[in-house]
Amino acid sequence: MVQQLGHLKETPSQTAGPYVHIGLTPNFCGIGGVYETDLGTRMVNDETLGERITITGRVIDGAGAPLKDALVEIWQADAAGFHNSPTEMRGSADPNFSGWGRCPTGAEDGVFTFETVKPGRVPFKDGRPMAPHITFWIVARGINIGLHTRMYFPEETDANAVDPLLARIEHRHRVATLVATGAAPNYVFDIHLQGEKETVFLDI
Repeated sequence: MVQQLGHLKETPSQTAGPYVHIGLTPNFCGIGGVYETDLGTRMVNDETLGERITITGRVIDGAGAPLKDALVEIWQADAAGFHNSPTEMRGSADPNFSGWGRCPTGAEDGVFTFETVKPGRVPFKDGRPMAPHITFWIVARGINIGLHTRMYFPEETDANAVDPLLARIEHRHRVATLVATGAAPNYVFDIHLQGEKETVFLDI
């Protein structure tokens, strides 16, 4: 007698809904007593090494309007190019730098803000150095699966020109969607979900 296998089916994906802030940033929503401060709010302290920078931006929909209920997370290397991760085998990351931040877009203007440090270069999987960059993850109402993208720095023209990931973008005019505007210490990185200026998103 052949035994019947009970294969499990994939649960259907759903959008984040309008409640993503409540679960991930309760203090932002006016709900106290869950965390002293929302997780990911502070990435640096007085002892953090490296050049301090501020990144602001908006998540913009296809009609050109900023989303006021999106949530943005960033991951990055420290100033020396090391990740705060158990998988980091090249050296020790700065213990005073989290390497990770989380920020909801503002209910008034749709702006997110991160106070961080400019990251060092890290190797691609084949060992080639990548240009300094920060990884972004975005969730919001209407987004079924979180979107990944990267922010590169406008002054790193030589490093950007040989970055292994940027080199793989077929339509070269779209590389600009991954490069911040402004200059140190204040950078602007708007993320366009659709439309003519749609940001390049990564399948990772």
